[in-house]
Amino acid sequence: MILSVANQKGGVAKTTSTLAIASNLKKKGYKALVIDMDPQGNLSESVNANQIEVPTIYELLKQELTVDEAIQKLDFFDIIPSNIMLAGAEQEMSFTGKEYRLKESLENINALYDYIIIDTPPSLGILTINAFTASDEILIPTTPGIFAVNGIEQLNNTINNVKKYCNKDLKINGILITRFNPRVNINKSIKTLTEHLANHIGAKVYNTYIRNSVIIEESQANKINLFDNYKSATVTEDYNSFVKEFLNNNF
Repeated sequence: MILSVANQKGGVAKTTSTLAIASNLKKKGYKALVIDMDPQGNLSESVNANQIEVPTIYELLKQELTVDEAIQKLDFFDIIPSNIMLAGAEQEMSFTGKEYRLKESLENINALYDYIIIDTPPSLGILTINAFTASDEILIPTTPGIFAVNGIEQLNNTINNVKKYCNKDLKINGILITRFNPRVNINKSIKTLTEHLANHIGAKVYNTYIRNSVIIEESQANKINLFDNYKSATVTEDYNSFVKEFLNNNF
């Protein structure tokens, strides 16, 4: 499966969710490849992937190297890293067929991995379109905020356009609510609103939600793998439960 983790709104835990899924899958014995499609390169940096003077997703999209040359093998999982050079891809990719560059690049390695997980940028530009064109499914992390909920409908419009023109089999895997506080009434109200919206667009909301935790920011700042070093934290428990639910829903 090729899975994009996407939401054009920032701060909804896309990168943390991508890292959680890939780390858990690796521990369960699955072969996982992560692709960092965000020019900020936060995911690459958080796992200490080399981002300087090495092949990245930017060179791969420009077809300056093969996908095998772009892959770094880490203890966590395999990764195609990103760096700030990727920010120029939006302007540079103006040729016919630009939406298919990532899909074409991955065709030779699809069979080598059980899961390829793509961390997308907080935008709906050509990088995200490339990710959606290459993907089987999309996971949408969202926070219990009204602007994040409104963004899901806009994201769904982009998904439908990609289905129409580039990838007719694309579907939404589900919506994952992150940074959730079950004791706050407005959080609970917006969770209900999210469930209604999900029903409207033909998607499901995962039963598991991810509770808010400062440990996420701590682990990112210190470049520490959350799931190896904070095993008893509530957020780790939540993500472990989510991955179990994710796998149960996909078999």
